[in-house]
Amino acid sequence: MIAKSLPSVFTVGNLFLGIISIILVFNGNPEMAAIMVIVAMLLDGLDGRVARALNAQSEFGKELDSLSDVISFGVAPAFIMYVVSFQDLQYAAVSWIVTAIFPICGALRLARFNVIAGVPGYFVGLPIPAAGGVLCTLALFHKDIPTWGLMLSTIALSYLMVSNIRYPNFKKFGLSKKALWITPIVVIVAVALAIMFPGLSKLIFVPLVIYALWGLKKNVNLMARFATRRQRRDRSSQRKTL
Repeated sequence: MIAKSLPSVFTVGNLFLGIISIILVFNGNPEMAAIMVIVAMLLDGLDGRVARALNAQSEFGKELDSLSDVISFGVAPAFIMYVVSFQDLQYAAVSWIVTAIFPICGALRLARFNVIAGVPGYFVGLPIPAAGGVLCTLALFHKDIPTWGLMLSTIALSYLMVSNIRYPNFKKFGLSKKALWITPIVVIVAVALAIMFPGLSKLIFVPLVIYALWGLKKNVNLMARFATRRQRRDRSSQRKTL
């Protein structure tokens, strides 16, 4: 019975870190706040794999995971961006709207994921953990990027979550029961590294943004292939007509 509840422990840990992230950024520590979101991403990736390894998947766990993700990868990253870059803007309403759009689109993305069957091997729309990871680490570059650029990036990430762009799904890389004992060690090591090297959050930005842009590139390639096939069909039909 205890083993069956292990996935929910990881999910609650994810939610806990999201709340801690919000507290940290409002206490003037955005780098550690971003790290908490990154570690929450690790827990989010583990809870589903642990559930499948233990055959402990449930509707309760699914709903808890979605609610936790809204806080950890929607609200927390949006607040990090708001505190470090948006809160001192002259037009407060604009910053409020842009900040609110991100978690709203994240919630819509999760709701769609829960009720609509996806494409095998792919996510439809940028997953909220990846979007939140990009946003919270992007916020750390607020001194190097103009505020309007950060606003546009926030809106772009919001759109990618609710778009129909396909992103690769790495859930096929599962976790066996024999490897379950490794998960607590992985979490402990990740937390220790986060505390010792808070600057790592900026490095994590690179692979996350590559993942977000990879979906766009893949979608452009698919559209190009579709356009080419359509042109071929049109030419073929014209020849038959002639």
